[in-house]
Amino acid sequence: RPQGLSIGSAATLLEKYWQRDGRLLVVGAVGAVTRLVAPLLTSKLEDPAVLVLDARGDQIIPLLGGHQAGAEEFALALAADLGGTAVLTGDCANQGRLALDLFGHAWGWQRSGAPEDWHQLMLRQAQGSLIQARQESGSTLWRGTSAARKSLAESSEEPQQEAIHLHIGPELNSLCCWHPPSLWIGLGCERNTSLSLLERALANSLAQAHLAEQAVAGLASIEQKSDEPALIALAQKRGWPLRFFKAEALNSVSVPTPSSVVAKEMGTASVAEASALLASGEAGKLLSHKQICKPTPQERGAVTIAIAAASEPFAPGQGELHLVGSGPGDLALLTPDARNALARSVAWVGYGLYLDLLEPLRRPDQARLSGELTREKDRCLQALKLAQQGARVALISSGDSGIYGMAGLALELWLNELPQARPHFQVHPGVSALQLAAARVGAPLMHDFCTVSLSDRLTPWPTIASRLRAAATGDFVVALYNPRSKDRDWQLQHALKVFLEHRPPTTPVALARQLGRRDEHVEVHTLVSIPIENVDMLSLVLIGNSSTSHKDGRMVTPRGYPGAELS
Repeated sequence: RPQGLSIGSAATLLEKYWQRDGRLLVVGAVGAVTRLVAPLLTSKLEDPAVLVLDARGDQIIPLLGGHQAGAEEFALALAADLGGTAVLTGDCANQGRLALDLFGHAWGWQRSGAPEDWHQLMLRQAQGSLIQARQESGSTLWRGTSAARKSLAESSEEPQQEAIHLHIGPELNSLCCWHPPSLWIGLGCERNTSLSLLERALANSLAQAHLAEQAVAGLASIEQKSDEPALIALAQKRGWPLRFFKAEALNSVSVPTPSSVVAKEMGTASVAEASALLASGEAGKLLSHKQICKPTPQERGAVTIAIAAASEPFAPGQGELHLVGSGPGDLALLTPDARNALARSVAWVGYGLYLDLLEPLRRPDQARLSGELTREKDRCLQALKLAQQGARVALISSGDSGIYGMAGLALELWLNELPQARPHFQVHPGVSALQLAAARVGAPLMHDFCTVSLSDRLTPWPTIASRLRAAATGDFVVALYNPRSKDRDWQLQHALKVFLEHRPPTTPVALARQLGRRDEHVEVHTLVSIPIENVDMLSLVLIGNSSTSHKDGRMVTPRGYPGAELS
């Protein structure tokens, strides 16, 4: 049998793989699965996610662990992959409310608070009460979603402490809390200090400042400590990034408690406070002055620790930046891979028109950030910044994001970041206008082809003109993107003139406008009959090569198969 395949009764296998924080996917009847898992249940805090699929994969039902174990989120992603439907029966999903005990994960936040308090909060929400929320850090984009508006009480004044039901920030208290990772821990220590001493110093400093460890973004120290074993071990154990600074940079930072002793030994008057402030950025604020923690008899060394808060969270290890090609516009042409990325992302960033076309797929808990067509770099930076904060972000282009889309610019900006500041980056291809235009008119791309954009906004016209001549001389089938606008009404005529120098005037030319949208219109003309006045920026022009023929409104470029030529 295949390696890793387990065979046995359903009850035996479920018991074998039943584990906390796990995920079980069962193909079968809901009733049968319910009876099988019933003896294994303990509590919603410990049970794994259990999902049930029908045999065809049409229906995906999160049976257990919808919020706590992430079953609903996984069901949505699986439905996008399989082309099925996630059957969500929870109150939040059905009422279009925000899952207050779940939503922060997609923004890169961690949660704290007693389980019973979260249970009471969700009960209060299910009973229709509007929740008071106070936010001190992290992105506020989630508040603009329709799900948040249905869940939160509006107040023009700061709510009283006793009225707050949900707290978002670095503080540690008895409330239900989400913690964006905004705290930077500055550390100075003697050589070969014990790991246990570092951990104890960290816990004491956070507790005294009433700050949550879940809000820590990373650790910082002086460059001389870049090989300190305990410091490296602490960062690895917690999964936190480490930032090191030169003594000169630290010495330029104004701190409340400088030390002449440290200055003499390290070349800077402060390590802990200065490194915490440098790591937290220009708008960083020191929340806890340096504290010295001495060892127990079982420990070695000494630790100085300080805590600063950054104006923005930093969790690129949690963040995801998905470059999504939305296709020409028809949702039927959106790839399953792109659907999955959209379902996974909590924030959609893109040009307004492209987001409008995808709007039927956007859930009430997903934020939308639209911008102007020509502000590509701004959108890329906005999406990258959100992903660096720990959010799962979809940056959307029409067609294929890697063909005249946002993928290249986004990747350049991503590569300019230090490796430790890069979120997960993935390009999700889409159906390009070139592909759909070809499909609408037949089979014109059966031999070598290329694309040329006639827009000289980013590329000088002499470069475009040389590419047109090369494509015409090489006898390529050519797709012309951005063929004509009000301000650029002569370039298309120039391009057609170039091709007429190398191809017969009867060469077929497809003119496709509004591809994949309600007003789609596709016609086949020739190099001399194409109605130039009907061409605009919503059009694509597809020029056949010297062997392309057309008949009954169809174009075909022969590949060279014998006996297949049109008569």
